Amino acid sequence: MDTDASSRIHFTAMLRHFEAAEIEFMRSLALERTYLEQEMQGVQFPRVRVDCTYTAHVRFDDLLRIMVSVDRIGVSSYTLAFDATVNETAVAQGRIVIVCVDLKTNRSRPLPEALAGALRDQQARDSAEVTS
Repeated sequence: MDTDASSRIHFTAMLRHFEAAEIEFMRSLALERTYLEQEMQGVQFPRVRVDCTYTAHVRFDDLLRIMVSVDRIGVSSYTLAFDATVNETAVAQGRIVIVCVDLKTNRSRPLPEALAGALRDQQARDSAEVTS
């Protein structure tokens, strides 16, 4: 784990952990190849906004658990939410906004339906878990 002089996680390191959690999240939805396949069709998914709020310190060798959920699905973008814990103590929350971009025009375009549908299905499952 990347730490600073105080032996706490460096503020940029959590974003790499969020990225790894995002990849596993997409894999769990059977969408890990979606980005690659879409890029071959002239579409990419840049991250256009990232935020992270640290609520407790993370030290060297702490085992992070990061839960990922679908926060918002728009026409051309979606937002993933991240909740990081160490020993069941909340240590960070974050969000990443991801936009679907047409490489020919370099402009946003609607999300592919397979991706949007999988995200909507997961969002519904997340909501059902919260309300049960």
